Amino acid sequence: MSTLGKILVIDDNPKLLEDALPMYGYDVKVASDGLMGLKLISEEYDPFDLIILDVVMPNLDGWETLRAIRENEKTKHIPIIMLTAVNEENKQVSGLKFGADDYITKPFILPNLLARIEALLRRSKWSIQKKHTSALPFVSSEPISPLTSREKEILTLVAKGASNADIADKLFVREVTVKTHLNSIYKKLNVDNRVQAVLLAIQTQIIDG
Repeated sequence: MSTLGKILVIDDNPKLLEDALPMYGYDVKVASDGLMGLKLISEEYDPFDLIILDVVMPNLDGWETLRAIRENEKTKHIPIIMLTAVNEENKQVSGLKFGADDYITKPFILPNLLARIEALLRRSKWSIQKKHTSALPFVSSEPISPLTSREKEILTLVAKGASNADIADKLFVREVTVKTHLNSIYKKLNVDNRVQAVLLAIQTQIIDG
């Protein structure tokens, strides 16, 4: 089965990207730190088309991992997007200086990251076979019911990577209340989980991307 690209996510909290990117046609492998990431890169027979690299990680951080990738003749041309919670201009300049191709601050909005991935793959002459706006494979033919303003608010927070506990704290409600709202959202959108709900809601503009 052909894919839009083979992506390595090096991040100690990769679940959102690990779940979401395959739904857009990408083959994804994950590593929880830089050492594991470098090991995966060295073991793969087919090179990765792009690497998404977190800055703050245990064992080997993003800057050291980036340097190691760029110093290796076999991997130095792989496009790299850096992820960081640090929003400081000098840090971003340092990342680009060390060889990062792009830089995005967490918490990121998924469609923004998808656009950057596509742009980098295009720039590296990867052949894009279909657009990210193509129909999602899990979409049902059943009609979608309107979400309440609170449900949209919760789904927007989910899209930003917030956990149920985070949402409960922010909205001053119990965690069980958040779960009840999410179950209602899944039923209205005809989806099975939070990742599918976010992807469908963004694509249909139920929430902003």
